[in-house]
Amino acid sequence: MKNLSIKFGSWIATLPILLLPVAARATLTEATTELTTVGQAIGTDVTTNSLPDLIGEIINILLSVLGIVFVVLIVYAGYLYLTDAGGGEHVKKAKNLLTTSIIGLVIIIAAYAIANYVISALAGAAVG
Repeated sequence: MKNLSIKFGSWIATLPILLLPVAARATLTEATTELTTVGQAIGTDVTTNSLPDLIGEIINILLSVLGIVFVVLIVYAGYLYLTDAGGGEHVKKAKNLLTTSIIGLVIIIAAYAIANYVISALAGAAVG
C-alpha cells in the first residue's frame, strides 16, 4: 500500500510539469484576447491565424509534452542507475531505459524540426 501511495504521489508531483505547455498556451490566449481588444479599438484585425498556423501550434504543444515525458524518463533512468546497490539488475534496466529514452527524444526533436519546416512551408504557400 505504501508503494502505491508513493507512485500516486510522484504522478501528482509530475502533473504540473506536464501541464506547463497548456499554461503557456493559456497565457498566449490571454495575450491574443488583449491584442484583439486593442486591434478593435484602432480598427485593425491582429489575430488572423490560418489553419496551418493553428495545426502547427497544436503539433508544437504535443511534441513539447512528449519531449518533457522523455526527459523525465531520462532522469528516472539516471536515478535507477545511481541507486543500484550492486545487484546489477537496476543498472541493466536503467541502461535499456536510457537508450530508448534518448532514441525517443531524438525522434521527437526530428519530428519537431520536420513539423516546423512543413508548417512554415504550408503557411508560406498559403500567403504567397
